[in-house]
Amino acid sequence: MSDANATTPRVFIARHGETEWTISGQCTGNADIPLTTRGEAQVQATARLLVGERKLIDPTRLARVFCSPRQRAVRTLDLLTEQAVAADKITVTEDIREWDYGAYEGLRPGEIAERRRAEGKAKWDIWVEGCDGGETPAEVEERLDRLIAEIKSIQEPMIHGGAAPDVLIVAHGHILRAFVKRWLKFPMDFAFTQMMEPGAIGILSYAHHNIEEPALLVGMGFPNAD
Repeated sequence: MSDANATTPRVFIARHGETEWTISGQCTGNADIPLTTRGEAQVQATARLLVGERKLIDPTRLARVFCSPRQRAVRTLDLLTEQAVAADKITVTEDIREWDYGAYEGLRPGEIAERRRAEGKAKWDIWVEGCDGGETPAEVEERLDRLIAEIKSIQEPMIHGGAAPDVLIVAHGHILRAFVKRWLKFPMDFAFTQMMEPGAIGILSYAHHNIEEPALLVGMGFPNAD
């Protein structure tokens, strides 16, 4: 349950549920594929436990929701909130779409490695070089920093509390890991291993009630609902 006395705004990051390419391990960037039946069930289970009045994500405490335009993210948002968030609080934006994998779209990591060996290229590190025909780390950083600046402008007036201080982001596994890096002011090539399961929720916030100290909320208490 959410802490009614919590005064520091939080940013909840939600990964969409499972898709067929999640199962197969294919790089899924611009491909607009739906959730599987199991993927929908994953999100619904998360919603039952964590979303609702006086729960971790309380729709009445959300200042804004940012969602990727891909159908797997939009459907996840619908399942998470069950239309409990006013439409004027929801922004569907390309700034939080998945990384553009370019020529690697639809390929598995092993297939990418084999292609690069055949082309005489070094081992692939997306954080350093991006994707052939897709986005570079600098391009991804630019759009994420733009979104982070917007979130901070929303939350700064409520850094010590407010009626609706929180923000929810619904997007994709890889771009959300990139978002966490930029939230913490790490360069894109900073070695910071993260994992996020389909349908999962992560939490970011600010240390010392300071908008200039964005933080990873690694643990939080669940106080009495009363």
